[in-house]
Amino acid sequence: MKPESTDDLFKRFGPNYRWFATITVMLGTLSAMLTTTIVNVALPDIMGAFGVGQDRAQLLSTGALAAMTIGMLVNAWLIHSFGQRQTFIIALCIFFSALALAGLAPNDTVLIYARIVQGAIAGMLQPFAMYTMFRVFPPNQRGLAMGFYGMTVLLGPALGPSLGGVIIAHFNWRYIFYVAMPICVAAVMMGSLFLPTREEKGPRMKFDWTGFFLMTFSMTALLYGLSSGQREGWSSTYVISMVGIALIGLSAFLYWELSTPEPLVNLRVFTSVPFSAAAAVACIFGIGLFGSTYMVPLYVQTLQRYTPLDSGLLLMPAGIIMGISMPIAGFISDRVSARIMVIVGLACFGASSLWLAHVDANMTFWNMAWAVVLSRVALAIMKPSLNVAALRALRPEHLSQGAGMINFARQLGGAFGVTLLSVTLDQRTVFHSSTITATQTAGNSTTTEALRAIREILARSGLPDDLQAAGAIHYLGKVIHAQAYTAGFRDSFLVVAIVFLVAMIPAWIMGRHVPNRREA
Repeated sequence: MKPESTDDLFKRFGPNYRWFATITVMLGTLSAMLTTTIVNVALPDIMGAFGVGQDRAQLLSTGALAAMTIGMLVNAWLIHSFGQRQTFIIALCIFFSALALAGLAPNDTVLIYARIVQGAIAGMLQPFAMYTMFRVFPPNQRGLAMGFYGMTVLLGPALGPSLGGVIIAHFNWRYIFYVAMPICVAAVMMGSLFLPTREEKGPRMKFDWTGFFLMTFSMTALLYGLSSGQREGWSSTYVISMVGIALIGLSAFLYWELSTPEPLVNLRVFTSVPFSAAAAVACIFGIGLFGSTYMVPLYVQTLQRYTPLDSGLLLMPAGIIMGISMPIAGFISDRVSARIMVIVGLACFGASSLWLAHVDANMTFWNMAWAVVLSRVALAIMKPSLNVAALRALRPEHLSQGAGMINFARQLGGAFGVTLLSVTLDQRTVFHSSTITATQTAGNSTTTEALRAIREILARSGLPDDLQAAGAIHYLGKVIHAQAYTAGFRDSFLVVAIVFLVAMIPAWIMGRHVPNRREA
């Protein structure tokens, strides 16, 4: 295969080459991101098919997101060692195989491992696309480029549940993994034409296996510890041990990366205060994106009895509007301060979360849909400016590392955001259930009247007298659980709102750096 650099491809295809390269990496990223959240609407069906509980099913989302964060760390090494074209093609071939394995999975264990592989590849492809587009676009068009990049990163998770709902309604949950296969094939074909081969001269970098193992070990231990808290008890020896092991592993990782000459992650990019602030905002961004995409379908399917199709359609208007908004926001970000764009986005998402914090069983479809639309517009406003501000703060030789780290921060927020929101939901549901139950005494006239009315209904239905009291109490218990569950959701969305409003502090710090032309 004849080596082809980025300059060679510009000479071959002319100025339009940057758009050929953009479409190529967008297709690859879209195929990966489409499957990131498409599984959320299928969780009830998968739980039923394999007979597993929510804590096990949760690993289908959190496991993929955790693997995604690890995959982002190897992007710089892969590009340097093998070049963009080889890395892109091989990654998508592996992803295609993992999709097929997931669709054919005979049990939940195989499905979880297939999802982990999908997540790792998706994680690698995101900074890859970001790096490629930053290389082919001039500084004054990078905001627009990041707008198109962000459109694929956010459009996939936003439309995934909608598409998943349609597929489940007409086929079954296994087919949700097949939908991205044609996109994979198209991306591989275009990658073989429009991506450069290895441009770096000299020997390949050694892979930091020690750093990779320490980070993987730490993330696995922490996620297993957090996901087991509700089942094992938060003060249990198992949970405390797993969290402790994770913290020790993370400390060892940081020490190793700072001391080794060829680190997996160049932590010195964080010496740039604006970049560090942007990474903090990106982490909050991930919490909002993946946390809300996980919580909203779960709520409407469990309490409002929406079908997977209906819950998917709930997110569709937001996805369409976000897809339209992203390039526009990217265009504006080339002309407006990143600080302003990000702060406006944070405020809008916080407002959306406060809106959802008033959710109840009677909340209408369109009322909830518009709340989700506001959240997605907020993310569209933030994304291009956040990426451009982060990378502009770095030297050119640190671009690939910076692209990986800013995406790593976002996905880390997503992985832990889903886990922590799930924990918050469980804990607050238990709290509210205990609180409401404590008020259900013989002296509570509302309770006694409700039990009497329920018994009369059961009597008219022909239920024997000795079962009427038990039936009435059982029904009352379901009502209490629904009220407590709803209150738990409200508290979870309120937490998200507070976190986004607090994130305005690092957003302000991020905007302190105004690059000159030479830096850009």
